[in-house]
Parts: sequence; C-alpha cells; structure tokens
Amino acid sequence: MRSTPNRRSFIKSTLASLGCAALFSLTPFAASFAQAAEAEKTELKLGFIKLTDMAPLAIAYEKGYFEDEGLSVTLEAQANWKVLLDRVITGELDGAHMLAGQPLGAAIGFGTKAEIVTAFSMDLNGKGITVSNDVWKEMKKHVPMMADGKPVHPIKADALKPVLEQFKAAGKPFNLAMVFPVSTHNYMLRYWLAAGGINPGLYAPAKGDTSGNLDADVLLSVTPPPQMPATMEAGTISGYCVGEPWNQQAVIKGIGVPIVADSQIWKNNPDKVFGASKAWADANPETHKRLVKALIRAAMWLDEGNNTNRLEAVEIISRPEYVGADAKVIANSMTGTFEYEKGDKRAEPDFNVFFRHNATYPFYSDAIWYLTQMRRWGQIGEAKPDNWYLETAKKAYKPEVYQQAAAELVSEGKAKASDFVAANEAGFRAPSNEFIDGLTYDAHKPNAYIEQFKIGLKGNEAP
Repeated sequence: MRSTPNRRSFIKSTLASLGCAALFSLTPFAASFAQAAEAEKTELKLGFIKLTDMAPLAIAYEKGYFEDEGLSVTLEAQANWKVLLDRVITGELDGAHMLAGQPLGAAIGFGTKAEIVTAFSMDLNGKGITVSNDVWKEMKKHVPMMADGKPVHPIKADALKPVLEQFKAAGKPFNLAMVFPVSTHNYMLRYWLAAGGINPGLYAPAKGDTSGNLDADVLLSVTPPPQMPATMEAGTISGYCVGEPWNQQAVIKGIGVPIVADSQIWKNNPDKVFGASKAWADANPETHKRLVKALIRAAMWLDEGNNTNRLEAVEIISRPEYVGADAKVIANSMTGTFEYEKGDKRAEPDFNVFFRHNATYPFYSDAIWYLTQMRRWGQIGEAKPDNWYLETAKKAYKPEVYQQAAAELVSEGKAKASDFVAANEAGFRAPSNEFIDGLTYDAHKPNAYIEQFKIGLKGNEAP
C-alpha cells in the first residue's frame, strides 16, 4: 500500500533543530536540502489519452513515485487532444500527457494561442502507419520481398502511388487519418508520404483554410486514437498514423496492416511530453520539479534491465482506467517486438523508448524540428530567421527544470549522474541523417534543412 508522508518537512525541521543547515548547503547533498521546500500544490489532477505512451504517468502513480514527492495525484483519461489542451489552459488539469507539438503549436498560435511549457519528454518512437487490407493487397505488389516472402523494411510511400492512381481513376478520394494537426503523427505521416513523392497538402490559415489539404494528393483528417481501427473498418478512411496499441489492434482484428514504424521514418523521434500551462509552472515551481522527478523515475523503471519490467507495465496500463486494451495487444509492441502483416512479427527493441537515448530530456533541437515541419506545411505561413526557431523553442521547452530534477535524484541516490546528459548540455542533439529520405537535420540551421525538401514550403513561399 502506498503512503504519503511529507518527508521533506521532517528533514527540514530536523536539520533546523540540529543547527546544521549551513553545513548541509556546502555538501554535495545541497540539492536534497533544497527539495525540503514545500510543494506549492500537493493535490493534482493530470490528464492523458488512452495510449501506451501514457505509461510514465501510470507507473509513477502505481509505484508510489508521486507520493515519494509528497504529491497526491489523480489521473484522468481525456476524450481527445483538443479537450485535453483546453483543460490544461483553463486550469481544470494541472498538467497532462501531450503531443510534443502541442506546446509549440500553442506558442505560434496555430489553433489555440496559449503559453504551454514542458520540462519532460515522455518517450521516443511508439507510432506506426497502418493501411486497410485492400490497400495493402495493392501496395504489396510494389514492395520488394525477402527470400522468405516477407516485405523488405522500411516500406516506402512509393508503393502507395499506384493505389492512389486507382482511387483517382475511380473518382474516389484517398483518406488517411492522424490524431491532431500539431501531432507527431501528422508530421510523421506527411514526412513519409512526401519522401515517396506524394503531396500531403498545405495549411493556409491566413486564407481561412486549416484543413491541411490544399493541393493534396491524399486527404488527411483528425480521428481520436481509440476510434481509428473502427473508422477504417467502416471504410471512412483507408489508413492512419497512430500510437499503440491501435496499430496492433488492426492486426489482431484482421482489418489492416501496419506498414512502417515511425522509428523507420525518423529514428528515435520524440513523441509525447508532459505539459502544463506556463502560469501554472511559474506559480508552482517546486511542484513542477517534483512531478518531473517522479516521471523520470517511472521512465527509468520502464527501461530498466533491458525492458525486464515491460510485462508488468503491460498488465498495469491495460487496465480500464488507463489504456483499456487487451494486454496481449499492448504487449505486441511494448515488449520489444512489432507485428506487421499477421504472423510477421519482428524484433523492434526500441519501438517504445522511455528513458534510454536521453528520451526524457526536452531538447531544443527536438522542438525546432517540429517547428520546421510546421513551416514546411504552412502552419507557419511566412519565412522566419534561424534564430526565431530557437527563441520559440525556448518559450515552450524547459530543460533547466529537468536538470534541477535530475540533480536532486542523483543527490538522493535514486539515479546516477551518468544516467543524464551533462549539466552543461546546450539542448541540441548532434546533426542526424537517420530519416527515411536520408536528409540531414541540423537544428542550428533550420532554414537550410527546410530547403532540402522537394515537397512543401521553403524560403519566402506562402501557402
């Protein structure tokens, strides 16, 4: 049974009575003493969407990590990403599991203008693109095969082009779904399509067009994650990009085939973050830091011992109050494998990453990548100088709070300094070409990166 002792108050009063506070402040344990400050708010309500990657919240709750920080947390599933964001903005939620693009979309005022911050990245990878059985049957004719008759991965969007031509010849639109306009899913789906020479369309908010379908070869629309399999089965959409377990659900139900994992589109891409309103974070800095500490510990537990805790995690998050999907479906991806076409299960040890590869650190370079895609697809309607991208990233991403939380965990003996990026980390990952099109991304040069794309806006172009 979990308990809720306020151990910080005890430490603080004990040190004061011993008259050793001054000495303590000079030791390596100074960060621990700083933690003795009272949390501004201890009763918290946090939101999430029913996806596998909400796991750090569930584990922090179930393993008592929130309570270790003197926090009494209620976790509450939300209907969709817009409702979740709105409730964080209004203060109905103290914070939430969010799409990595949501704090940035709010910062630029696409959809909803608000100040949202994140000091914790919840995971890397974890998504896939699934198509209906009928679409896969036609695509498969154009996919290279291995000797055992299984497709060569990654499957590129080039194989989808003949299917689009069939739809066009029949006078039918080709509809695909993603979860939200500023979601990783939208940008991963668009990136994959464009890398195969398929135009996913532009946003033109200045013209009142926020559909994202201007000049599109395919039509993308929003569908809440849990509804995607049923929507595809009904024939409303021909495929979708979503997080787990909703790709594997299509396999289990026999209604579709996941054709590419997002790690094959951009290796170790950041997917979700823990977000809060800037007003809330400014008013509750100690509480915010404690939340990040608890979530870091949960992420560490999830990746501990080469995923040895994953089966237990699957059992926990399969419960109705969390993801509410069959444990076998969740385990298909959560335990280091991923099933594509039925019976084609492959090792994907990094399909879900919660801590390794510095997964929890909120890198400015990750934020800048999202901003480049917002510009590429017209959500940012005009050219911006390189320095604007970093300035905007800094409005939303708060690695300094993460560093404070990490330092306290080290001083408390709950983590090692080597578990984290260096204390002087500037917030930039090294340039990388681990994308499905082989292009190199250097966050210090966002405009040069955008210029490389054949499809999408660049320079002074406007939608």
